[in-house]
Amino acid sequence: MFFHLKVQQNAERWKYCWLFEVGAMRNAHLKTVRKQWKDSARIFFGRGAVMAKALGTTMEEEHRMGLHKLAQQIKGQVGLFFTNSEPQEVIEWFDDFKQADYARMGNKATRTVILPAGPVMRVHSDPPEPFPHNEDPQLRKLGLTTSMKRGVPTLENPHRVCDKGKALTSEQAQLLKLLGEKMVAFRVVLLARWDAASGEVVQVEGGCTEIEREGDEVENKGSDEEMSE
Repeated sequence: MFFHLKVQQNAERWKYCWLFEVGAMRNAHLKTVRKQWKDSARIFFGRGAVMAKALGTTMEEEHRMGLHKLAQQIKGQVGLFFTNSEPQEVIEWFDDFKQADYARMGNKATRTVILPAGPVMRVHSDPPEPFPHNEDPQLRKLGLTTSMKRGVPTLENPHRVCDKGKALTSEQAQLLKLLGEKMVAFRVVLLARWDAASGEVVQVEGGCTEIEREGDEVENKGSDEEMSE
């Protein structure tokens, strides 16, 4: 009930309410968005049914004029973003905000990765450095045929880790993470905007495209989360 009331209180407080969808959901990155907007917005991300009920899904039940048109669009992994910032500022900020992250099982590989013969390298190191000897068992477990040379896990032949466009297995995703290969981007896609002054709901152009859903898991399943201070 507390979550329900907080949504309604914020609907009364702010000029705009945006409905947004998340690609490559990671709680840490959503918290980064919260921190960036902590003085000028409130974000709710939880069970869609609870948020929809708080806003009201019919004209008779809507908490404020026009909110039912936004509530009826709450489906899947979505959240609410309340703010007084003008629409163009919000759109431009979220267009620019992307955070690279590691792919999970089921995500499609965005590029083909082939490890060359020789020492197995961590690509996220600057400069890249070879894996230590104590990680050789894990590399073997994930499908690499390595041998120890001068204390370094080494490939005798090139190894194809993944192919562009194909869904990743659990082992491939784990190996890519060990290697430091990031293939997904956390981002927020704005879907629609409610205007408190007019009660109108405006769809955001291009707001329903290119979200990678395969393999993405909803973190903190089954709980309502208010991402606000």
